[in-house]
Amino acid sequence: MRDETRLPLWLIPTGYVVATVATGEILPRLEYAYWGTLASGMRTESALAFFSSVSSGMMALAGIVFAIAFVMVQFGASAYSPRLVVVFANDSSLYHTLGIFSATFGYSLAALAWTNHGGSGAAPLFSTIAVVVLLVVSLLAFARLVQKLADLQITNVLDALGEKGRNVIENMFRPDADDGRERCRVAAAPLDLGQALQTLRYSGRPRAITQLDVCALVRLAQDADAVIALDCAVGDTLVANTAMLRVHGAAKPIPERMLVHAVHLARARTFVQDPKYAIRLLVDIAIRALSPAVNDPTTAVQALDQIEDLLQRLGQSELDAGRVYDAGGKLRLIFPMPTWQDYLELAFDEIRQFGTTSIQVVRRLRSALTGLAESVHTDARRSLVRHYLEHLNSDIDRSEFDDEDRVAALQEDRQGLGLSRNSATEGSPCSPG
Repeated sequence: MRDETRLPLWLIPTGYVVATVATGEILPRLEYAYWGTLASGMRTESALAFFSSVSSGMMALAGIVFAIAFVMVQFGASAYSPRLVVVFANDSSLYHTLGIFSATFGYSLAALAWTNHGGSGAAPLFSTIAVVVLLVVSLLAFARLVQKLADLQITNVLDALGEKGRNVIENMFRPDADDGRERCRVAAAPLDLGQALQTLRYSGRPRAITQLDVCALVRLAQDADAVIALDCAVGDTLVANTAMLRVHGAAKPIPERMLVHAVHLARARTFVQDPKYAIRLLVDIAIRALSPAVNDPTTAVQALDQIEDLLQRLGQSELDAGRVYDAGGKLRLIFPMPTWQDYLELAFDEIRQFGTTSIQVVRRLRSALTGLAESVHTDARRSLVRHYLEHLNSDIDRSEFDDEDRVAALQEDRQGLGLSRNSATEGSPCSPG
């Protein structure tokens, strides 16, 4: 398995520091040796004060960067979900900003050292320009960093997660474009596998499957005249001795290193090839908002807005994509894929369990399920949605609501509490179709 653990992000500011040290050693020497007659026109005392102020100010701004990073991580973990900490903490813009500040600080010191060098009584021209440019870039980076605090608003967080989920769904389930590139045809077919002649087991620290190189696995199976069946899906966490995949009916063994290379791993789940992950994070936010310590059903309703949108797209997509054929139409690869029921359980079960005491939440759940029942194309999926709607209704009947609250809870409302809609009303302008 290919471990896709990212390079440490601290290498970004380190790269800025190394580049600054190298430039600070080379550029001023070149200026003094070849362009000694060029000067910035700034008085020596003014240049010294300017470079000193810039270098000391950058250290203060660097401290603010760390404070903002801490706020983003701490707020994300406590208010939303611990799994969102990775999204905030791995934001490379924080590290680039820190690197820019470090570069401005370092080069200001270099320019300070070469001002009035050898009693010239002048400040180096190009170094002065470089410090001014770095200062302007630092201020712009700082302004952008402060703006990123707005990303912590719940609406922006939910929208960002929904957008990641929409991108994954679009990339995974849209029809292949005829652009001349090699593609693997995906379809459903009955399973008829021979004996497993080769089993690949995982050895190493726990890692999550983030991506499968489907076309590479198909080529390997085709070369060996075999069928590769994966036992684990994208998003699963592997532990030692886990059976990863099996090779059936191979005419010759497939080199394990080539099979390993086609499975990508990381320390945590990612959005690549995993449409469930965005829904998982949205559900995390919703059930945390429904906890007695937070008691914020409106956030759960907002999360359901994004969840319903993702399910609308999934409900109109080809989900039975776990069997892959080669160009000759022969089955070559089988891998687990979530079913429509899996998506419904992930999206609604926990919210329903924790939100049945909130009229606002159950009204929004009813609206989402009703909209899905109207929009999905197949009877099987429509039947599952209606089953969930009936289950929700039975939960409402068993709840502690009084008669009036029960009647209110059985009404549909996309706002939760704001505009009730009779479920029997036809042609509602907000009903997706």
